[in-house]
Amino acid sequence: MLINRSFVLATLMMATSMAAIDSSIVNVSLPVMRNDFGVDLNQIEWVITAYMISFSLFIPLTNWLKKRFGYYYLFLGSIIIFTLGSLLCSLSVSLDMLVISRIIQAIGGGSLSPTSLAILSETFPKEERGTAIGWWGMGNVMGPALGPTLGGVLTHYLGWESIFYINLPIGALTIFFSIRYLSFLKRQVDKESRFDVRGFIFFSIFIIILQYTISTISKQGFLSVSFFVGLLITLLMLYFFVQSAKKPQSLLDLNVFRIRQFNVAATITIIRSLALYGGMFFLPFLLQGLLGYTEIESGLLMLPNALIMLVSRPLSGRLADKGMIRNISISGILIVSISFFMLARIDIGVSIWFILFTMAIRGLGMSLLVAPVSTALLNAVKPNQTQTATALNSLFLQVGGSIGIAVSAVIHTFIYDRYLENQYPDQVAEHFALQNSFLITAVIILLAVLPALKLPQKSSLIYMLRNRNRDKKGDISAEEKANLLNKK
Repeated sequence: MLINRSFVLATLMMATSMAAIDSSIVNVSLPVMRNDFGVDLNQIEWVITAYMISFSLFIPLTNWLKKRFGYYYLFLGSIIIFTLGSLLCSLSVSLDMLVISRIIQAIGGGSLSPTSLAILSETFPKEERGTAIGWWGMGNVMGPALGPTLGGVLTHYLGWESIFYINLPIGALTIFFSIRYLSFLKRQVDKESRFDVRGFIFFSIFIIILQYTISTISKQGFLSVSFFVGLLITLLMLYFFVQSAKKPQSLLDLNVFRIRQFNVAATITIIRSLALYGGMFFLPFLLQGLLGYTEIESGLLMLPNALIMLVSRPLSGRLADKGMIRNISISGILIVSISFFMLARIDIGVSIWFILFTMAIRGLGMSLLVAPVSTALLNAVKPNQTQTATALNSLFLQVGGSIGIAVSAVIHTFIYDRYLENQYPDQVAEHFALQNSFLITAVIILLAVLPALKLPQKSSLIYMLRNRNRDKKGDISAEEKANLLNKK
């Protein structure tokens, strides 16, 4: 069957973009939802918390679902469930109905990113995979970048329901494209594959208790009894899950952690997630609080971040295909760190051009960082481990982000309280708290340089010859290897 890779990529981009936008578009509408439903702040937070927990729980299921139903029906079913959940969200007349609808959304959305990345990995050859990931990744990063702006505009003019209605036409179009261009994925499936019930129970308890433990950090601190009890149970459930994964047909193939390059890429992903989610958590407080911009203005100020990514993300993917994974990743880490140092310099009266330039710098750094590391992670595993690798990658991002936000909130509160105790005015204390939080984030992201030094890096000469002269197995011949060694 003839495969149109361009339309396959477009289909995957639409799906991940829709899910990525939904992850950030909701936040700006929470105050309006709270007023409409007449609930407290700790109640409306469940609109976000329920989605995050359900999202994390469903990610590991994609490995078994892929074996049982195949990529085609898993991807198509996920899109249909996500679109249905969006419709139910927009029709919700109570907070309980909205939370349940968000859980349905998460069941569909939880598998979209790992399944899309797995389909991309198996559809595109290794020498084209970095470029494809570069284009595909724009949906993942453009969504959170555009979400706040889009959410602010839609909520202001059409009400909070419109942020969910917007998924309906995109979902319908993605369903059509999936049926039209992904039918080649209808392969024989493993109907004998057994579901790892015990492993899923351990994993579910692990994720739920982990989320609870994270929530106690911002409320009770690191030294509370609740935190230590939660941490103990979390580690215990993780141990039981790892032990259960040693048996055949486990929930996730944890043998991927035996692969050095996978561990290196995973470590960078976790550090990146901790720093970026935590650091960007403060950005709305800086723009809308300290500087006094409106929600729409704040969203527009973030646009250079998305526009630079639109241009530079495919380029970083092509450079990764040429084997420049290590150098490009380290460059991205350094540039992202510089952007956070620049954010720490923003104060009342700062030029709007400095803010726009800082956002553009951050966009460039993110483009150089994400695609090469994702390429290294996928290239490290065997084809039958692709779904596990992509599921774990999404899990690292989700859990790392949750921990990053919680820890960042504790750091911000601690610094803010210290300045208030020293008789600083409230606005000055807030400024110093934000400034120091950005500086700490800049240092944390720099830690990713250490594992990045272990990423693969090929010379351009070897890359060109490997793609020009391959033997029947796809490797360069012994004679060509000898020539390369002589030339080097």
